[in-house]
Amino acid sequence: MPIKIFKFGGASIETVERVHQVARILQDHLGEPLVAVISAMGKTTNDLEKVAEHYYRRQRETAAQLLNSIRDRHLQFASRLIGDNDPVFEQLRQICHKMEWQLGEKPYQSYDYYYDQLVSQGEMFSSLILAAFLNRSGIPARWLDVREVIQTDDTFRDGRIQWQATQDRMNEKVKPLFARHSLIITQGFIGATKEGAITTLGREGSDYSAAIFANMLDAESLSIWKDVEGLKNADPKLFEDTIPIDEVNYNEVIEMAYYGAQVIHPKTIKPLQNKKIPLYVKCFLDKELPGTVIHHTDGLAKLPPIIVFKKGQVLITVTTRDFSFITEENLSKLYNIFHDLRIKLNLMQNGAISFSCCIDQNAEKIEQLIRTLHQDFNITYNEGLELLTVRHYENGIIDKLINGKRILLEQKSPQTVQLVLKG
Repeated sequence: MPIKIFKFGGASIETVERVHQVARILQDHLGEPLVAVISAMGKTTNDLEKVAEHYYRRQRETAAQLLNSIRDRHLQFASRLIGDNDPVFEQLRQICHKMEWQLGEKPYQSYDYYYDQLVSQGEMFSSLILAAFLNRSGIPARWLDVREVIQTDDTFRDGRIQWQATQDRMNEKVKPLFARHSLIITQGFIGATKEGAITTLGREGSDYSAAIFANMLDAESLSIWKDVEGLKNADPKLFEDTIPIDEVNYNEVIEMAYYGAQVIHPKTIKPLQNKKIPLYVKCFLDKELPGTVIHHTDGLAKLPPIIVFKKGQVLITVTTRDFSFITEENLSKLYNIFHDLRIKLNLMQNGAISFSCCIDQNAEKIEQLIRTLHQDFNITYNEGLELLTVRHYENGIIDKLINGKRILLEQKSPQTVQLVLKG
């Protein structure tokens, strides 16, 4: 029987009622081979990021207090779901003890390394609790430590998958489990190096984890369960009268993700497209809704304008000091700087002696970038901006979207327009 992959985000397991709803969804597929990839509960990742930040700043007492709060919240949540007599409580405490031990040590490696060792534990907490609850509820589930399966390089906070090593582990450790278990519960977002150091796959990387499982297990499909009805042409939190999208192809979703749409992680599509595995975006609040299917298809109906707003943007413009042209040599130097600092260019444009780009506002990264660029270039930059992207734009829509805002940079093609705006 073909394997299915389900991915449940943090919103789907942040309350007792929602965990019961996840159980009902899994109950519908009892007996079918299924891997459920689980994110951290609610805002746990954000809270663990604060633990990592305080620890790295040598504010260990504050970090420990935050960790205690996270520990207590998860233990109380598990108690409400499961009761008080279950091995999961000792497992959770052991994870916290290891984290406390880490907080007691002075940091001597990079921040990104400690980020991964600490922040990754959110997925361990949530997946252990869910697996214990399912087994108590009569839904047999086998918990799997994804760190023993997904192998990455040592690029912390953005681990690059070692595909052959991961496929070998998938064949050795995961496929045989289906001889005795139909439901496997594992974690998204995280992997490990060959030496066993924990890595993460980038913020919101659980979608990507699920796609890796789908690809390597030759899955029938991947379903991502969210608190939305499916894909829409814009964020319903920002816009009224959004239009649902029932069906879309891989290429369009890759474009949407690249420009910043938050529904699907940008890396998710390639492993699916390579094996033509359909992706369903489903609503866990109402499992009967059809949602959206993303698959390999041509000849789809005309899509409505797709609107993506990214806030917290910085526009940086560099110019050559000697009035030399921004040609291949200078462009190569600039690209290498952005690559080395792992800064994604959301938009870029160059003239004769200038190069402009729009990037996410990250104080630490921008400080490093400016320090590096200053060696060879003059720099100006604007903070607190918005990046508006509209695909399949129509006459008049842009004027409505930018009403009262000033355009600092514009880039347009027949399919897509991008505007850097100051509000």
